[in-house]
Amino acid sequence: MYADIIIDISHEQLDRTFQYAIPKEWENAVDIGTTVNVPFGKGNRVITGYVINITEKATYPVEKIKPILGINDSRVNVAGNMIKLASWIKHNYGSTMNQALKTVIPVKDKVKQREKKSVCLNISDDEAEKLLPTLEKRARARARLLEALIEEPVIDSEIISSKLNISSSVVNALEKQGVVSINTESMYRNPVMDSNVFGKTVTLNEEQQQAADKIISDYDKGINKTYLVHGITGSGKTEVYMEVIDHVISQGKQVIMLIPEIALTFQTVQRFYHRFGDKVSIINSRMSKGERYDQFMRAMKGEISIMIGPRSALFTQFPKLGLIVIDEEHESAYQSEQTPKYHAVNTALYIAQQSQASVILGSATPSVDSYYKAKNGEYELITLNSRAGRGELPQVYISDMREELKSGNRSIFSRRLTELINDRLKKKEQIMLFLNKRGTAGFISCRSCGHVMKCPHCDISLTAHRNGRLVCHYCGYEQINVSVCPECGSKYISGFRAGTEAVEDAVNKMFPGARVLRMDMDTTKGKEGHEKILSEFANEQADILVGTQMIVKGHDFPKVTLVGIIAADMSLYASDYRATEKTFQLITQAAGRAGRGIRPGEVVIQTYTPDNYGIKCASLQDYEAFYQQEIAYRKLMKYPPVNNMIKINISSKYEDLLENASRNLLMFIKQKCDTERMIILGPSNANIYKLNDVYTKVIYASHREYDKLTSVMDNIEDYLPCNEVFRNICVQFDVN
Repeated sequence: MYADIIIDISHEQLDRTFQYAIPKEWENAVDIGTTVNVPFGKGNRVITGYVINITEKATYPVEKIKPILGINDSRVNVAGNMIKLASWIKHNYGSTMNQALKTVIPVKDKVKQREKKSVCLNISDDEAEKLLPTLEKRARARARLLEALIEEPVIDSEIISSKLNISSSVVNALEKQGVVSINTESMYRNPVMDSNVFGKTVTLNEEQQQAADKIISDYDKGINKTYLVHGITGSGKTEVYMEVIDHVISQGKQVIMLIPEIALTFQTVQRFYHRFGDKVSIINSRMSKGERYDQFMRAMKGEISIMIGPRSALFTQFPKLGLIVIDEEHESAYQSEQTPKYHAVNTALYIAQQSQASVILGSATPSVDSYYKAKNGEYELITLNSRAGRGELPQVYISDMREELKSGNRSIFSRRLTELINDRLKKKEQIMLFLNKRGTAGFISCRSCGHVMKCPHCDISLTAHRNGRLVCHYCGYEQINVSVCPECGSKYISGFRAGTEAVEDAVNKMFPGARVLRMDMDTTKGKEGHEKILSEFANEQADILVGTQMIVKGHDFPKVTLVGIIAADMSLYASDYRATEKTFQLITQAAGRAGRGIRPGEVVIQTYTPDNYGIKCASLQDYEAFYQQEIAYRKLMKYPPVNNMIKINISSKYEDLLENASRNLLMFIKQKCDTERMIILGPSNANIYKLNDVYTKVIYASHREYDKLTSVMDNIEDYLPCNEVFRNICVQFDVN
């Protein structure tokens, strides 16, 4: 028997199967998905590989085929359906098979299970009572342990060492005498622990109940669809999900619930755990290897019914998957930034199709792509138009910061926002201040000559931090801050202050009595950083929460009655065709945090471009009006979702080689690929042309039919390994 194996090296020239012979002693143990050790290359270096096919037919001369050395017991095996999924990702998003396999395996390495030890009394109480006086004379520690075991015949080892201060040598001595025995029990690490009683249910309002009933009715008829639940902020989409999930797991099926960021895990898990108890688990990158491995195994064995987590939770190996829910489906966090650059929504649709499961996408601000598909009948649209409970949508004001400056207000807070913050502090209500940026300064520039302090390795400006250092947020380069311009010698060189730290400083100066929390990448680095800040704010230990976009997504704080959006248009001029969409979504989501309890909410949007349709529609919470203007723009420009588009990134450390390779690649696409009705742009310099001493050019290809673009990617992948021009060139794909 022979195994076709993908070698664990992600390189285009090795992106194919290598055949190895299966030794007789391994024939029953090696299967599709087994992780094995094999000799590779001329030096027979031992390397890991994944078996993706088993055959009786040798594709090489038998004498040249090397044998498998053995099974790699330290690695997790890959299920057959995951190999199929990896193949689909490779084809649709452009990557090596090894990169795709590593993506779909959420846990790579096996981790030894945690063991719980307990000490048991091995003799009768009468025998123990007789032995006790002897031990009290000669071995007092043994006597103390025996006394405790007479009271409680089974005691946890941790209690014996921590509470009774008895060492393992004492326990071992009594075990040798046959007085006690040590029981060892394997146990799973459980990252979700809550002492509160679960089983809580929520009574749905009429609109929520109709939405849940529609999905449940289709599910019971065996109709597996994709639903887009478009509900305004605070409309109770999560309660609808839970009602459907309850029904699905009652049928013996399992559910994957995706959330865009780890920051949302805390509140989401609490709500789910209160209803479903230990049927719920989580998986994310902040957990230890052991915790992740245990959740992976619990899911495979069907010991849990609901897995909650960000993008990677999608690859949970449930035996009977019935439903995938993707909350805040519009979020960019669902698009992988590493090769393969897969999108979780499209991948979820494929997984659901293979598993005969349903998919629910939910958002107050659906992506234009999803709404377009719902309008065209690909998804079923379900709309929630009213807030759950007694909450009403907040009153929204737009503050034109140009007018504030003209009237002499040089503060980062408009007069209306300042007035409302003071009002809320007096009323003991809570406030959220949102800024889509972190750090103290955007960049350091000279007001005399205009020189900007840039990273020597990247084509971007350095950011000033409070520790007196200038830092590149892309490659990590650091240098000491400057007080004199290195270009002209002027002392008028300083930072453009527009970050969360600057907002926090301004709050402390203007409202000295306020208790302030800041939540951004810097303050949430620890394993439980998000939970700590969110629980403090939820428990009303702070009046004002200042933060980046992680504070505006899905959180529910009933006492928040004011949201201030600082520099609302900061994301409006990003070099991305989705810039207006992202700005609209952020402002709408931020505004939706206010007035979710019984008290009415107010929102102040501070902007320098009050006439932009994204900002106007967000202030009115009018998604339909925004969509109509945005889709007209997309149709005009032939941008997704009207056309599909791939971005081909060509990178190299050598600028002259990059220039030649990008021209060569463009010529190949035009001559060898089917480019009829295809729009091709480039090659041009990437937004950040130089990053960490690597230069990047881009080519865009756009076509209505996605298959035409995957064909281009396939042709390029076949072309690269056999062309010397691409020896020191990296080519990657971004889809839509």
